[in-house]
Amino acid sequence: MNSKTEHSDQSGVSRRQFLGLTWVAALVALGGESLVALFGFLKPINTGGFGGTVRAGTVAEFAPGSINLVKAGRFYLRRYEDGSFIAFWQRCTHLGCSVPWVDAENQFHCPCHGSLYDAHGVVTGGPAPRPLDIFPVTINNGEVFVDTGSPIQRAGFDPNQTTKA
Repeated sequence: MNSKTEHSDQSGVSRRQFLGLTWVAALVALGGESLVALFGFLKPINTGGFGGTVRAGTVAEFAPGSINLVKAGRFYLRRYEDGSFIAFWQRCTHLGCSVPWVDAENQFHCPCHGSLYDAHGVVTGGPAPRPLDIFPVTINNGEVFVDTGSPIQRAGFDPNQTTKA
């Protein structure tokens, strides 16, 4: 007998079969890891980030008359002179671009198609069909929380949309 035949008879699995099984196992592992990653990506964020309740900071951190970006929640928090708060979603109501606050112009300016919003989030120019959406704001024990899971569409600015500190 030659050595090839003896080796094949002893192990019961040829080199070709072993490599084939190894490839199948590797592909199954890769597929499983991909599914876990996909489900992790699609899983909604419930607390502490966008899509849930975001802690913006303490009331004292926001000066009256200020507009501050809260990156974790993707919103701007405005504190009015009377101490009340409103949270504007930084998403343009035209096509969803991220809208920055331009302090020098005292307005929100969408870089995609030129929509302009005033400090109340109301459209002053461009193709945007309505004001910036807002999120509900709550204040508990001197801390400001914003529910980014519940955007509110609006037709204009109303002081009742603000939350008193």
